[in-house]
Amino acid sequence: MKITMIGTGYVGLVSGACFSEMGSRVTCVDVDEKKIENLKQGILPIYEPGLEAMVVQNHAEGLLDFSTSLARAMKTSSIYFIAVGTPQGEDGSADLTYVITVAAEIGKNLDKYAVIVDKSTVPVGTADKVRATIQKELDLRGVDIGFDVVSNPEFLKEGAALNDFMKPDRIIVGADTESARKVMKRLYAPFSRNRDKVIFMSVRDAEMTKYAANSMLATKISFMNEVANICERLGVDVENVRKGIGSDARIGYSFIYPGCGYGGSCFPKDVKALIRTSAENGFEPDLLNAVERRNELQKLWLFQKIIHRLGEDLTGRSFAVWGLSFKPGTDDMREASSVVLINKLIEAGAVVRAYDPVAMAEAGRVFPHAWFDDGRLVLVDQSYEALDGVDAMVLVTEWKTFRQPDFNDMKARMAKPLIFDGRNQYDPEEVRDLGFEYFGIGR
Repeated sequence: MKITMIGTGYVGLVSGACFSEMGSRVTCVDVDEKKIENLKQGILPIYEPGLEAMVVQNHAEGLLDFSTSLARAMKTSSIYFIAVGTPQGEDGSADLTYVITVAAEIGKNLDKYAVIVDKSTVPVGTADKVRATIQKELDLRGVDIGFDVVSNPEFLKEGAALNDFMKPDRIIVGADTESARKVMKRLYAPFSRNRDKVIFMSVRDAEMTKYAANSMLATKISFMNEVANICERLGVDVENVRKGIGSDARIGYSFIYPGCGYGGSCFPKDVKALIRTSAENGFEPDLLNAVERRNELQKLWLFQKIIHRLGEDLTGRSFAVWGLSFKPGTDDMREASSVVLINKLIEAGAVVRAYDPVAMAEAGRVFPHAWFDDGRLVLVDQSYEALDGVDAMVLVTEWKTFRQPDFNDMKARMAKPLIFDGRNQYDPEEVRDLGFEYFGIGR
């Protein structure tokens, strides 16, 4: 099949590459000329394990192309995926400016029946707006061309996106016509050969499913973080509680790991957007408000532990921060707990020495240049180098390389043997037996 993927961000690039991997001919379109040129040369704008090799191979085989011209790409396909950004507005709602702009351009260039697929995460009712925008442009042109608008939300975990796309648990398709359902069923047939994984529903149902799924997962995380905070005050080890409740098949182990808060491009934005949508429709989502509030407070938890132990004035103190991305397997630092922590530490007068396996370049863009210039924030080349002379090490992101460190080497390098474990990676008894002070989440 021939596909036009509009947007070469995380969703668009992964989706386009995976469709091409299954033999479809895909043209990824973006207005950023530099990004398109880089992609043609195999230079990707994001880090995702395995994605670079897939892009390079399929581009070389002629299955995956890149262009800045939507009009030209539309000539060779009849399936157009809208995978542009939907940034969070100041009021918490999803900004649909890019989505509507793309819809208008599709309407200006549409010359045959097509299926337009909303792949971006969008609020309920967006497909209606996309349909109306396209129809308006067709009316202005005085042409009568049929088209369908479909909702096909993505469920990709950063760091495991290729596997999620190639071997999906389910494929949600919101389509209101039989013709659109037939196109989407054929498109996804290679991804559901063992069993039919495509779940058809109405367009609005599919739009809501995406928000409900992410909000549910965020709720599990915030619930477990709240339980961890209660455990600390009762002298209870939350890790044993986690194992106890996770063994219940009705609950399971996924997303019940206590930590220093969730981040990324999806959970924070989608929870806020659903809260906003609810309020606009006369319903106060008390549970979702609590989920968001708990997460914001949880991102401050490590800093609060630090000042409780070392005092509020951290002038002259230095800290090693292991992990900058919001989760392992990505360089994405959007809404990352590390950003909140480092800002608070530096505001309190501390010096931070930080390391992350893949997010160092992104960190250079996220934090103020002045902090690097005057030495308040130092990005080091190796994890152990971050420990030299520091008053404490703070684990923020649970990269595999941090799971079994050489504690003796760590202790020798640090001015104080003090560990704040934001992901409960280490065994408190073992670490304390080695001479460290240890602080975890709910332990």
